[in-house]
Amino acid sequence: MVKILRRTFLIGSAAVAGGVAFGYYQLQKPYPNPLSDGLKDGAAALTPYVLIDQAGVTIIAPRAEMGQGVRTTLAALVAEELDVALEDVSVIHGPAAKAYYNAAGFEEAAPFPVTDEGLVAETVREMTHVITKIMGQQSTGGSTTIPDGFEKMRKAGAAARIALVKAAAKKLNMPAARLRTENGAVVAPDGAVIPYTELAVLARDIEPPRDPALKPQSEWRLLGKSQPKVDMREKCTGAAEYAVDVRLPGMVFATVRANPHLGAGARSFDAAEAEKMPGVQKIVPVDNGFAAIATNSWAAMRAVDAIAADWEPANYPATTTAVRQQLIDAFGDEPESQKRDDGDVEAALNQDDIVQAEYFAPYLAHATMEPMSAAALLKDGRLDVWIGTQAPTRCLDEAAAMTGLAEENINIHTTYLGGGFGRRGEVDYLRHAIQLAEAMEGTPVSMIWSREEDMRHDVYRPMAIARFRGAVADGEARAFDLHLSASPCAIDGFARRGMDLNMADPTTIQNAWDNPYTIEIYRVSGYRAPVALPLGFWRSVGASQNGFFQECAMDELAHAAGADPVAFRLRSLGHGPSRKVIEKVAEMSGWNGGAPAGRARGIAYYLSFGVPVAEIVEVEMADGRVRITNIWAAADVGIALDPDNIRAQVQSGIIYGLSAAISGEITIEDGKVVQSNFHDYDVMRMYQAPPIEVAVLEHGAKIRGIGEPGLPPAAPALANAIFAATGKRIRSLPLNKSIDFI
Repeated sequence: MVKILRRTFLIGSAAVAGGVAFGYYQLQKPYPNPLSDGLKDGAAALTPYVLIDQAGVTIIAPRAEMGQGVRTTLAALVAEELDVALEDVSVIHGPAAKAYYNAAGFEEAAPFPVTDEGLVAETVREMTHVITKIMGQQSTGGSTTIPDGFEKMRKAGAAARIALVKAAAKKLNMPAARLRTENGAVVAPDGAVIPYTELAVLARDIEPPRDPALKPQSEWRLLGKSQPKVDMREKCTGAAEYAVDVRLPGMVFATVRANPHLGAGARSFDAAEAEKMPGVQKIVPVDNGFAAIATNSWAAMRAVDAIAADWEPANYPATTTAVRQQLIDAFGDEPESQKRDDGDVEAALNQDDIVQAEYFAPYLAHATMEPMSAAALLKDGRLDVWIGTQAPTRCLDEAAAMTGLAEENINIHTTYLGGGFGRRGEVDYLRHAIQLAEAMEGTPVSMIWSREEDMRHDVYRPMAIARFRGAVADGEARAFDLHLSASPCAIDGFARRGMDLNMADPTTIQNAWDNPYTIEIYRVSGYRAPVALPLGFWRSVGASQNGFFQECAMDELAHAAGADPVAFRLRSLGHGPSRKVIEKVAEMSGWNGGAPAGRARGIAYYLSFGVPVAEIVEVEMADGRVRITNIWAAADVGIALDPDNIRAQVQSGIIYGLSAAISGEITIEDGKVVQSNFHDYDVMRMYQAPPIEVAVLEHGAKIRGIGEPGLPPAAPALANAIFAATGKRIRSLPLNKSIDFI
């Protein structure tokens, strides 16, 4: 990455010898259209995102659909400029291809506060697009889908529309300027209508413009309005296909058992009894363990249970307590990162009346509703894989490396995802499916992990500890000092991708350092602990725990100052959109009027992934137990393309965040993960979920994604509400270890 950045700087300098100018051209040149090969007669792939044939218009929405509504919004971006009704198009994921690279994937890595929109900061963010272009990674995550696709998808629709108009002009022998488009057709001056489907062949030979003009926002018909989900009918009727649903003639079924000591393998295993069991066809060694292939999944799961294995030991501490001690010990080292260090912290906190506390967050699993699964068929030198993945091109690269097949002989079919949250950006389950397909060449294999295997072989959100000190005066915060210790989530995650990031891990202090509090004396320090359990990107990544640490600490300062928690935060914030979400959520909840009798409220605010979000949680105590009665939230996404979908994503993030805050915890005994299913890794139930009212604001300067930002304020808002109700400050998650919930 450093070499790429250096090369990028050279491109912009006088050093153009030796092919640098050509290299710049290559960066500007688009990847080949992956839809062009194998088109049927009468079909045209006008851009990588628009396919038209006699059956109609198909829009490629190349980001993983895992319940966040991405297919609908991406399709609406194209349909808006294409002048076609959303209900008149088909929407598919499309192939794994570099043409669908995620340009916004590394913007978060730019070393500037997200609120810095100056020339230098914006230039560096643009440079990260060069890196993503070269890497060509088609990926979904980090709330980047909408920032990446906002212009790209609209330009695809506009370019396709222009090509179709030119085709109609050629057909009618008249200037294109005299034609217009409406409802999936080109309309002539005399009112004659030519459907796009009749123009596909003519348009196929017309080069679409690379940078077409886009409609002004005032002319939008679809964008800015809530749209019915394009996948609603198939999901409601059970027709939607997930990886576990794939069925092919002659298919066999498999499951995997891997070493419970994560990362270690099997010295040996005895499959003699399992091989005799009804329906079992084969026992196969796979990464870190073995798999059973059978005539049905239940037979396969019973078979792996019957196999005795001699497992290699774990190479990390054997207990949760020992891992936690590593985090504590890391505080004794020099900070790995200190992106914010304003004022003389030590002088400001060299007094007796400072506020100080230690906070803790445990390991967390992704716990997707669909366990890791994939189907694969290796036959006649071709590999087909059906998989719910957030990273199709990574799957393609991995499959090519494993099999030695050329990429053109590998087809990654991206299905719907039964939950992702970052987990399905990994390829461990893909590798298992391919290994099984190799063992059963010519026969399709459906592979699914058991729930227990999924829970105990995750890539977890890291355990983290925060140590906080602060000072107040005259009702305001005067100093804020936050020390964060965790294992390096990003470093570990990218290492599995073959990338050695020789840098401080950005997720340890993610969003804690650049939240726009204007406290004059402010420091955030990050400390690196050793990696124990494998780590992965969990919904909102480092912001998930840092939001809890920072906003509970801010509440402690407000209490010490004798200040109203809302007013206290507003006095410490200079960022307009951040102030607006706090003001809005206070208005929605009637904060200034006080909570109803017997109830109490807590507020938290956090800016993550460029989106400021404020949430107020209301609770009541019943027989010493906590009941959540109401939640209000406000989020600012800059431009709201689909308000109802945005509200749904904020609600989703809140529920996911509260589930983790109340009861989420992964622990280790004897080097093994203890939790195995939802009986000991509980989630919020329907009867526990209160009404959640969400306001969507548009004061931000940029359009932003919303999949992640609703989560970070949820845990601290609940903890602060519990303090307001009971006077009990809970600083360790999960909360149900300190107080009971209804």
